[in-house]
Amino acid sequence: MNLDFAFLNWNVVSAFIAKGMIFSVQLTLVAMIGGIALGTLLALMRLSGKKWLVMPAAFYVNTLRSIPLVMVILWFFLLIPLLIGRPMGAELSAIITFTVFEAAYYSEIMRAGIQSVPRGQVYAGYAVGMTYRQTMQLIVLPQAFRNMLPVLLTQTIILFQDTSLVYAIGAYDLLKGFEVAGKNFNRPVETYLVAAVVYFVICFSLSMLVRRLQKKIAIIR
Repeated sequence: MNLDFAFLNWNVVSAFIAKGMIFSVQLTLVAMIGGIALGTLLALMRLSGKKWLVMPAAFYVNTLRSIPLVMVILWFFLLIPLLIGRPMGAELSAIITFTVFEAAYYSEIMRAGIQSVPRGQVYAGYAVGMTYRQTMQLIVLPQAFRNMLPVLLTQTIILFQDTSLVYAIGAYDLLKGFEVAGKNFNRPVETYLVAAVVYFVICFSLSMLVRRLQKKIAIIR
């Protein structure tokens, strides 16, 4: 098999890639923000000590963490339109799916972060008259976010990699952009190789930034 990259018109290819990159980044950011928000709520429910909160949160987290992401993507894309009685676009379906799915993983990260804060600080909050919500909001969660920031960002890098799975429902992400470019030039192998290089460069660069951030946080501690 002969590989030939000289055929590529990068002005044309970049147009296909840019459209897919925009959606991949949007999906990553929305799922990260929504997933952290929902995941933090789930973590607080699991740490509340109240069974009526602990059990549904634990069921949610353990169930989604036990199911392949691509299966969840297909479930949401195929089943939700049947339940609501109208079709839902691939992009919207992907955003909802990733937010709901990633919340289970962010929840475990946040739970570990909350538990890393010394209990003495929680008791100190109660001692000065703070409620549980105030103690979590003002004392525990800020420290938990700082402690878990490198891990949260690492999970977000994994999330960006996983956005390529929306290919299964036809959403136009970064990988789809490369596929369309490959079909237009009739060079799918070369474009997929370029796609692999692009994903590697992006994720490796972000990983290096996270590592530097982790060292800075360690120094602050």
